[in-house]
Amino acid sequence: MTYQTLELVVDDRVASLTLNRPERMNAFTEELLVEFKQAIAAVEKDEAVRVIIVSGAGGKAFSAGYDLRDGAEAPKRSIAELNERYDWQQTFNLSVWHCSKPVIAMIDGYCLAGALELAACCDIRYCSDTSRIGALEARFGGGMGTLMLPWILGNKCRELVYTGDILPAEDALRIGLVDRVFPQADLAAETMRIAKRMSRVAASCQTWNKRAINQTFEIMGLHSALRHGIDAASILRAIGSPERETFDELRRTEGLAVALAWRKSLFAPFE
Repeated sequence: MTYQTLELVVDDRVASLTLNRPERMNAFTEELLVEFKQAIAAVEKDEAVRVIIVSGAGGKAFSAGYDLRDGAEAPKRSIAELNERYDWQQTFNLSVWHCSKPVIAMIDGYCLAGALELAACCDIRYCSDTSRIGALEARFGGGMGTLMLPWILGNKCRELVYTGDILPAEDALRIGLVDRVFPQADLAAETMRIAKRMSRVAASCQTWNKRAINQTFEIMGLHSALRHGIDAASILRAIGSPERETFDELRRTEGLAVALAWRKSLFAPFE
């Protein structure tokens, strides 16, 4: 199958799935979400694939999250409409969680907002030493539609979510947000080396081990918690805030660059 927003290459039991919108820092669009789920479904069925690596093209970003050019003129939505939209977006993130094969997020550069939600749903996260990772939703007056961070970081997620800070790679490793950090020049080779080692394990073993690990989180209430996260994000987006209204107005009237500069000015004195 040919994809417009992705590249999919299968070699020696490893599928490399690359987000391919480098001109937009691999930002998510509806087309990308649809194609990504299709690609995951395809490699799920492919018996030649035992491990999946998800990465971003261009060397600047895994992804900057959702494309802020989309939806600038969208009408105000009700909580029910937002719930439905965030539900759909969550199926994108959880496609890697529910995939029976190990999925590695290979992060090189920025991994921000919605992109972190996707990476958090992957089984393993490796990044380059030049990467920068952050949950920016709070700085846009929003919530995280797939709030996986408490399950990875525990209480340490609070500072990350409350501040919207962007962490350098070493800090992301220190708090457990990523599993390993490699020199940028070595990231792809080291990730592939580990993926190929994983791919030598029996496929049935990987499937059932992943299922058992996932079930542990699900017994503890993962899906119920994610449901509440969608509700919170929907309510927050529906009620809005003065900061979000100003950002959206600037985006509509003066452009995204002006809106982003205004938002940055709110935090600049305290960085």
